[in-house]
Amino acid sequence: MPRFDHFKYLAPHYDTFFSEVDVMRWIQILELPVSGWLLDAGGGTGRITRHLASLVNGAVVCDESMAMLKQATQKPEIFPTCSTVEALAYPDESFARIIMVDAFHHLANQSAATQELYRVLEPGGRLVIEEPDIRRIGVWGIALVEKLTLMRSHFRSAKWIGGKFKQLGASVSQVVEDATCWVIVEKPL
Repeated sequence: MPRFDHFKYLAPHYDTFFSEVDVMRWIQILELPVSGWLLDAGGGTGRITRHLASLVNGAVVCDESMAMLKQATQKPEIFPTCSTVEALAYPDESFARIIMVDAFHHLANQSAATQELYRVLEPGGRLVIEEPDIRRIGVWGIALVEKLTLMRSHFRSAKWIGGKFKQLGASVSQVVEDATCWVIVEKPL
């Protein structure tokens, strides 16, 4: 049975609702600039990537929502592609940097997605997943609303997410600030 596409209705307004981007924070956590390509997995409209595209050789936003990608096509500095994160259509070791912002909890198969993200990350590359900290009561409220609206959300702790990458041989660290977690994954050379 097809599921309701919430993002079809959110897409035209998404960048307005979530307009604030701490660009310097992303530059710092990703260690930019870098030679190589950036992938924004589940990147929707490309609202983060458009600020980082000039600091890499090229920037790709992949998302399964065509409505979100339609918004991304209006940003000439990024290349939008339709794909699920669980089955990325890129060769092994294609990206020097990968980000996933507030999207991991929407994935249908989170374990498969971690394997795919790690597969397309270059040796020596860095992957950063930003997620709400499910240990916070306020985030429980968001999780409940997303469950009630049938958004297919499965919130995980930073420890759980990091553990999946450690099983693949990655070096993993975590940063938690307020109600946000960053899982920082580095693939050994």
